[in-house]
Amino acid sequence: METVTYQQESVRLTVADGIKAGIPIAVGYIPIAIAFGLLAKSSGVPNEVSILMSLAIFAGASQFVGVNLLALGTAYWEIVLATFILNLRHFLMAASLAQRLDKQTPKPWLALVSFGITDETFSVASLREEQYLSTGFVLALNGMAFAAWNIGTWVGLFLAGGLPESVKASMGIALYAMFVGLLLPSMKKSRPALVIGLAAMVMHGLLRVMPGLEGLSAGWGVVIATVAGAVAGAILFVDGGEA
Repeated sequence: METVTYQQESVRLTVADGIKAGIPIAVGYIPIAIAFGLLAKSSGVPNEVSILMSLAIFAGASQFVGVNLLALGTAYWEIVLATFILNLRHFLMAASLAQRLDKQTPKPWLALVSFGITDETFSVASLREEQYLSTGFVLALNGMAFAAWNIGTWVGLFLAGGLPESVKASMGIALYAMFVGLLLPSMKKSRPALVIGLAAMVMHGLLRVMPGLEGLSAGWGVVIATVAGAVAGAILFVDGGEA
């Protein structure tokens, strides 16, 4: 069987391919980023702080949590700890994606790739059929999401409170709906993906009803459910195949 090298396969994926793959994510990010801008503005967070959050943090859930905690007067170290826990999964996503990039990629470029990874861009990249991904493709994919998120933040800040409350409320679920839309095709094609997803869902549901866990934060619930799904996958699909 012929071995496919990085140079042979990744050349098929160009920056233009990354831009094309990132367009649906960008379209989905803009309304969520607008909602973030509106929330930050209504919470009294200075515009420059909100803009810097989108530029330097670039993590939707963490930014929403951060703005809420700032509005509540939470200590800075608690905000940092909460967002760190919320984003632990990015270590795994970055490590997984790095296995499909050129081993000779300079470290600064790898750092830039890891900074731009989100749940949605990781899903699109990891579900590609190619064994290897070009660095340009991944950077373009992440760049589309980054640009859309920051544009949306600006729009939200300067819209202030101009949108109806019903529209603001509907924006809050758009990010999750988009991620579900990206995940479902994989679950249809892969039994392991289906089982792992269901295991995580069941664990998350149990955490909401188990006695003594009423005070468990949503962030910890997501972390525990994610770990439970990963453990189930590791046990049932040792070699990554069918159980």
